[in-house]
Amino acid sequence: MKYLCLGYYDPAAFDATTEAEREAIARECRPHDEALHASGRLLAVASLEHRTAVTLRPGKGGTTVTDGPFTETKELIGSFFIIEADSLEEAIRVASLHPAARWGEHLGFAVEVRPIEFVIEPSRDAREGTLEQVDGRGRLRFVRALPLDGSTG
Repeated sequence: MKYLCLGYYDPAAFDATTEAEREAIARECRPHDEALHASGRLLAVASLEHRTAVTLRPGKGGTTVTDGPFTETKELIGSFFIIEADSLEEAIRVASLHPAARWGEHLGFAVEVRPIEFVIEPSRDAREGTLEQVDGRGRLRFVRALPLDGSTG
């Protein structure tokens, strides 16, 4: 089963760190991520920009766009990783090895582990097309681009 691990942090505390401290954090996290990837358990990992966030909400007049994260909170999601594990207990064990789960309390570090109920894996040719809006309700349709020579691939 796949598990989403959300890495939280306090952006104000993180911004107060020096460049050397941020580099030390990266030096700790990268080897961990690389080793987890090499084990075949890490499916994806990403670090998120905390200064830029947009929230989309449905409204009577259409979709509203608001700057900032979804909720008002001291800690923000700063990263995520998706792992493969046989059980929630194993996912917790694997996630607990991440540096953000072991140190960085003064930076508000935390890792939340959540089972993924449903996922669609992207195909290799998923970027070789466009999305078109089907109707006014926002339904989309994927249109695969065909090669210029007219062949179907």
